[in-house]
Amino acid sequence: MWILIAQFVFGVLLLVAGAEWLVRGAANLARACGVSALLIGLTVVAFGTSAPELAVSINAARQGTAGIAVGNVLGSNIANLLLVLGLSALLMPLAVNRQVLRQEMPVLIVATVLSVIFLLDGSMTRLEGGALFVLAVLYTVFQVWQVRRAGAPAQEGDDTHGDDEAAPAEESRGRGVLADCGLIVAGLVGLVWGADWLVQAAVEVARQLGVSEFIIGLTIVAVGTSLPEIATSLVAVRKGEGDLAVGNVVGSNLFNLLVVLGLTAVFARGAMPVPDAALEFDLWFMLVSTLVCLPLMAAQQRVGRAQGALLLVWYAVYVLWLVLVTRFGSIPSVAAQVILYGLLPVSLVWVLGGWVRGRCCARR
Repeated sequence: MWILIAQFVFGVLLLVAGAEWLVRGAANLARACGVSALLIGLTVVAFGTSAPELAVSINAARQGTAGIAVGNVLGSNIANLLLVLGLSALLMPLAVNRQVLRQEMPVLIVATVLSVIFLLDGSMTRLEGGALFVLAVLYTVFQVWQVRRAGAPAQEGDDTHGDDEAAPAEESRGRGVLADCGLIVAGLVGLVWGADWLVQAAVEVARQLGVSEFIIGLTIVAVGTSLPEIATSLVAVRKGEGDLAVGNVVGSNLFNLLVVLGLTAVFARGAMPVPDAALEFDLWFMLVSTLVCLPLMAAQQRVGRAQGALLLVWYAVYVLWLVLVTRFGSIPSVAAQVILYGLLPVSLVWVLGGWVRGRCCARR
């Protein structure tokens, strides 16, 4: 037991240290390369924290259990939008960059709708998965083009210091970039190992304490898959790097849909099956969560503590829904009525009301 507790504590420490290194390296790299922290969050940080899910999903596809990847992607995207973004906003209100509202969120909505369409018939073919992956490649190329286009004017100007002074500066900058990349790699390794050790120790301790497999899977394992994103976003917020936190969430969801889901379908043995439970509930819950986040973010170009609390409430509702379905086979009528006719209308009115107020304030 003491060994497991020590493993749990070491996993937490490694998770926190990995998040610290990743955020510090990513922020420094953004400044050194002259790009925004948002872009680094959307690409390097987001792809890095989601890379373990890609490895697990492709491995599942090769073993003929690719349907597991669908649940992994849907659950991760829901957790990122509701749990990770909610916790981050609760810790500190998040300012939302206009680029996220005008470009990244619309792209995420398109990717989500396209994925829903592909999954609706109960499976995803290799052609459909390839289309998602091609979209990921095209979008990445577009982001690179944007960065080069924005950085072009900065390269112009007179060279008043001469080559003798420029060379040492370039060499120093190169060493700094390499050091920042090393921090990012070390941070990603720390996040993956720390989350893995923490989850393994927590599951074993829970079993020894007599906690049921169902509760373990619903809590420790479910949250454990989102620990890298949670740790990275919370550390980014604490360090004042709000763009990294928002970019991590949006970029991770894009990566999950376009790369993880797309490549899993490509490597699957035949058409990748979709679990019935996902078609009945999780798929639609992910779609609604994604659609609602756009007006919520656009209300005042920020996600405040109140909005963060709302997101956490809906993640709790999602978990409660899963508990009730697992326990009773269906949702009790009283619980369904409270959720559908109570919480849902109030939440929608709150989100739309905030969006209208934000639009009115912007016009003034």
